[in-house]
Amino acid sequence: MSSSLSSGADFEHMFELAPVSLWLEDYSALKQLFDSWRAAGVTDLRAHLAEDPARVRECSAALKVLRVNRRTLELFAAADQQTLEANLDKVFRDDMHHAVHHELEALWEGRLEFANRSVNYALDGRRLDVQIRARVLPGAEADWSRVLLSLEDVTAEVRGAQQLRRSEQYARDLFEHSPVSLWVEDFSAVKNLLDGVRAQGIDDFKTFLTVHPEFVTRCMQEIRVIDVNQQTLRMFGAASKDMLLNNIGRVFRGEMHESFADQLLDLWEGKTFQQREVVNYALSGDAVYIHMQFSVLADHLADWGLVLLSLVDITARKKAEAYLEYLGKHDVLTQLRNRAFYAEELNRITRKGPWPLSVIAIDLNGLKALNDEQGHAAGDALLRRVGEVLAKAVDAPACAARIGGDEFSVLLPGVDERGALALQERILSMLDLNNQFYPGQPISLAMGMACCHSGDAVEAAIHRADQAMYAEKIRYYQDKGIDRRQAG
Repeated sequence: MSSSLSSGADFEHMFELAPVSLWLEDYSALKQLFDSWRAAGVTDLRAHLAEDPARVRECSAALKVLRVNRRTLELFAAADQQTLEANLDKVFRDDMHHAVHHELEALWEGRLEFANRSVNYALDGRRLDVQIRARVLPGAEADWSRVLLSLEDVTAEVRGAQQLRRSEQYARDLFEHSPVSLWVEDFSAVKNLLDGVRAQGIDDFKTFLTVHPEFVTRCMQEIRVIDVNQQTLRMFGAASKDMLLNNIGRVFRGEMHESFADQLLDLWEGKTFQQREVVNYALSGDAVYIHMQFSVLADHLADWGLVLLSLVDITARKKAEAYLEYLGKHDVLTQLRNRAFYAEELNRITRKGPWPLSVIAIDLNGLKALNDEQGHAAGDALLRRVGEVLAKAVDAPACAARIGGDEFSVLLPGVDERGALALQERILSMLDLNNQFYPGQPISLAMGMACCHSGDAVEAAIHRADQAMYAEKIRYYQDKGIDRRQAG
């Protein structure tokens, strides 16, 4: 008898002082409710509860609290059990009803114990995430009159997991929706290849790549793309990530081989952060000029298993630079080289040759009169036609340039007088075709030619070509009976 009393006292102490919330409840009314539903023909509890949400509340109301322990009162901020019981509608509410389905279904299926995550509320309004474990106690299996539940407060754990998920989603959103193209890649196989070369005793890696260009191709093939973001798909014209990654060979080609060789050289020298300008290709075939930043992430410096690349499309900037460079060397009206380029090219040839150098001086007859009579638009149209003629007649390395209003010059490095005369004939032939194509306003050109064989004779040759051109111009106006000063 004494042993039994001691056992009972120990149980009381264990129940009261347990570090988790304990509830002793009577589920007999719930069992009676279930029995009545079965008698009425209910077989699918989930569907039955879904038909009328009030049935869940009916089940909750059928549960009777017999006793709770001290930890329960602390957890739910209740002064005593009576206060807790009087406010159970504040404890079991809102999203708790969604979680209770699992518990009810376990009991409906005849299981005498269950575990579940649910939501309760303390009387001070705090939301509590709880891990529930329940067991119909021995001796009460027939009527569920004694059920022991333990509630463990897992709010901190749940909130930590939610915060982690939010942080992960935030990072994912930053990656996916960055306005810059981002690539996550695995370079570990590339590192293994470089380590293998180093293990062979190779010190001069630049020479090694020159002798073995196939090594660059192999390294490119060993890069594993882990992920790309949405801006990458837009930049390269891909409908999906699979589409882009399945056509990666169309993106990295051409000039990329050379720039990747430079990238390998930097990696060989330990430069795990790099910046450079490269050319890739959109799936449409268009070149995409890119400013690339490459960085091996800090946690993977030992194996290069995680690399982040950011690509900024600088195609528009490159086109603008190319256009500005074009404007710096070309005459906008005629599309020929301009005076600045002509002077630079003349200085280069004067210093380095090749010799002989022939010069053809050209002037458009009648431009001033046409401008006075029909306006500068008509004169500009004639100048554009001269540009068309010279562009078709003159091939590199010869250089045709507009050096003044109606003055043009052709530099012919490495060409003697015979070659220069042949070009003059070609220009005249192209001029005749142009005049046939544009009837009504024929072009007339005055041309003079000279040749020299050294740098100190260049200036004299240009002067002779000018004089010959002016002499031809005078003859043209004399033959036409026109005052040259008025005609231009």
